[in-house]
Amino acid sequence: MTDYAALLAALRGQRVEFILVEGMAATAHGSARLTEDVDVVYRRSPDNYRRMVAALGPHDPYLRGAPPGLPFRWDEQTIERGLNFTLTTSIGAIDLFGEIAGGGTYDELAQHTIEVTVFDTPCRCLDLPHLIHVKRAAGRPKDLEAVAELEALLEEQGAG
Repeated sequence: MTDYAALLAALRGQRVEFILVEGMAATAHGSARLTEDVDVVYRRSPDNYRRMVAALGPHDPYLRGAPPGLPFRWDEQTIERGLNFTLTTSIGAIDLFGEIAGGGTYDELAQHTIEVTVFDTPCRCLDLPHLIHVKRAAGRPKDLEAVAELEALLEEQGAG
């Protein structure tokens, strides 16, 4: 089971630059759908790689779905050479994206964020219109199913 509060606190505690996306962003906007992991887009920079290693390293990150015993090293070089990581940790599941379909990188997404507090942790989160846009762009059935609810939430906000 994912300890959302602990994962977010670990990232924030090391000053990792990240944006909440996917299910956590939808939940922050009022979605009733449950998510099993934390999804973030992270800034691709050497300083941020260092902070990510410090944030998640103590929690035994490992590639989700990989066979047990497969060699995996969580360090700055791994992050720099990779892009997207689906990890399990001792405090839960986290997906780290260097970029996402329909949205791009951290720097491209930053202008489409709002500040929210999730589990007592201040975070940047995709704004609702852009979250809808990237979910449409992803095109997965689960994302397209979520769009109707997100559009209803957006309409509700406009009426409020």
